[in-house]
Amino acid sequence: MAPVRDFDLVVFDFDGTLANSAGWFRSILPDIARRFGFRCPEGDELEALRHKPPREVMRILKIPGWKLVFIAVHVRKRAARAEAFPLFEGIPDVLRALAAQGVTIAVVSSNAEVNVRRALGPDLSRLVTCWSCGAGMFGKAKHFRDVLRKTRVEPGRALSVGDEIRDIEAARAVGLKTAAVTWGFGMRPALETAGPDHLFESVGELRRFFGG
Repeated sequence: MAPVRDFDLVVFDFDGTLANSAGWFRSILPDIARRFGFRCPEGDELEALRHKPPREVMRILKIPGWKLVFIAVHVRKRAARAEAFPLFEGIPDVLRALAAQGVTIAVVSSNAEVNVRRALGPDLSRLVTCWSCGAGMFGKAKHFRDVLRKTRVEPGRALSVGDEIRDIEAARAVGLKTAAVTWGFGMRPALETAGPDHLFESVGELRRFFGG
């Protein structure tokens, strides 16, 4: 089914959905853990945490909620100094397919808008109509509402695409349809448990869904 029949707006997460930033984040995780005083997971434990919801991860690593905003600001600043994160193969085709059908594209991300634009480059950035970045760990619902207000799209005509349980929960809280991708942080079993409306295992599968 062509998405243009079902959706007027598609809202993308960035890290783990459009861009592969996992390797970079793993490389700085030990330093962040030392700086902010939480336990740094390694090896198999890090992989196991991908099966768990964010609040449980925080409990296991002993990260108090009040530190999240400081950690997020620090990570965004470091991302600005890093090389632009590579987009997953096929993502440019996904964005172009949506734009060609007249579907409005938005980005809601915990990352900074300048970092997202740098990764997309000027040509793909021009395809994005609405940006709402700098979201907190559990603050994406507010940003989804911001996008709906700016684009004047009804929630039921909008689809959120993300790679984490929190993306699904925040989008559902606002009334958006939800899609989860398995090539980012969240593992398929955990994402399935969260019950998204759609689940995609490859960028090619997502592109075909969007008629690309």
